Amino acid sequence: MQVKGNAVAARKTYWLEHAWLGTHVEPGVALAVAADGRIAALTTGAPTPPPGAEPLRGLTVPGLANAHSHAFHRALRSTVQVGSGTFWTWRDVMYKVAQNLTPERYFALARAVYAEMALAGITNVGEFHYVHHAPGGAPYADPNAMGEALIEAAAEAGIRITLLDTAYLSSGFGREPEPHQLRFSDGTAEAWAERVSALKPREHALVGAAIHSVRAVPAAELGTVAAWAAERQAPLHVHLSEQTAENDACRAAHGRTPTELLADHGVLGPRTTGVHNTHLTDADIALLGGTSTGTCMCPTTERDLADGIGPAARLQHAGSPLSLGSDSHAVIDLLEEARAMELNERLRSRTRGHWTANALLSAATADGHAALGRPDAGRLEPGALADFTTLALDSVRTAGPLPRLGAETAVFAATAADVRHTVVGGRHIVRDGVHALVGDVPSALAASIAALRA
Repeated sequence: MQVKGNAVAARKTYWLEHAWLGTHVEPGVALAVAADGRIAALTTGAPTPPPGAEPLRGLTVPGLANAHSHAFHRALRSTVQVGSGTFWTWRDVMYKVAQNLTPERYFALARAVYAEMALAGITNVGEFHYVHHAPGGAPYADPNAMGEALIEAAAEAGIRITLLDTAYLSSGFGREPEPHQLRFSDGTAEAWAERVSALKPREHALVGAAIHSVRAVPAAELGTVAAWAAERQAPLHVHLSEQTAENDACRAAHGRTPTELLADHGVLGPRTTGVHNTHLTDADIALLGGTSTGTCMCPTTERDLADGIGPAARLQHAGSPLSLGSDSHAVIDLLEEARAMELNERLRSRTRGHWTANALLSAATADGHAALGRPDAGRLEPGALADFTTLALDSVRTAGPLPRLGAETAVFAATAADVRHTVVGGRHIVRDGVHALVGDVPSALAASIAALRA
């Protein structure tokens, strides 16, 4: 039996039938939670639950990190699957939904979406938030009413959030916002910075920054957003080279790729994450890797929107840490995102085994939390946040493999439907597949989405 940490400080103890410890699956682990919601101690070699410990049967892994979310896109699920089209026609449908959001409606929808995430084992979400103002662009009485609604929604759903408040100032290179984009825009990056500076972090919520894209923030204003994040050591995210049309337009306007433009204005670096990073040159990959700029892959959205397959393996080899996101929420399943990243690469290369199951789980856990400004989450070890989730090993999808192959089972067989428990800060948020705070998540989703159609 091996004990790590300080068991004396324990407030509560969980017994993990099997636990993924980053490199392997360990049977029989007692996890003690301290009063501050962190892991006080891990004791291995515990074949049965210690007295008073709550047993979690199955495979327990660190809480999953959804590093890229647009909560209101959940209302588009299935609706945008009618007919055909492109990313740009999908975007038109998205704008119509965005026009119907109010702070109250957004709170109700986001609360339900974040509860769905908790049911899927997600304990932390990076919300790429750009619907700031009322339709037409007038600020609400509280200019951050929409962002505050998202922060409160996460609290009520029991998960952590990094609100990536997004600068979105133009409709394209040298173009003013279109009418449906006015509610996204603060007019200038300085006005954006003034507004977002009024948002305050709290125990469950961090405040970061985002540049929507190089087409949505004029080049001369990129540095203002980057400086705001740098002053606060806050995460900075940016949609990057999702579409070839954006690359072409950027070259026409600035004579360089979006990655090169971001580099010129001080945006790249280890606190920065490029989302998608799909259509990159060799020089782009070298720039991103050489600056340790992260990459958030969102495979289910990227294939749903026919974006293409990003060079994730090459980016990681170049030095870009990988994280995962559900983005438009075509599905909310970080295990599927991890699986899809590997399987997409297999389709492209016609070879197998680009990442181990351990590496893919790391992208879905520790590396995702780090991209959201929480390097103290995503690991089952003393001192880390006591955020974890337990997957069934006896469902129709997961039954059969040896428990020591739990990482492989989680990534290549399990789905969000196999999540049995989710614990955040030592608090049981999902127990036996039922959300403890949002009583009927499907009804909450249905009602909040119907309100946007009214």
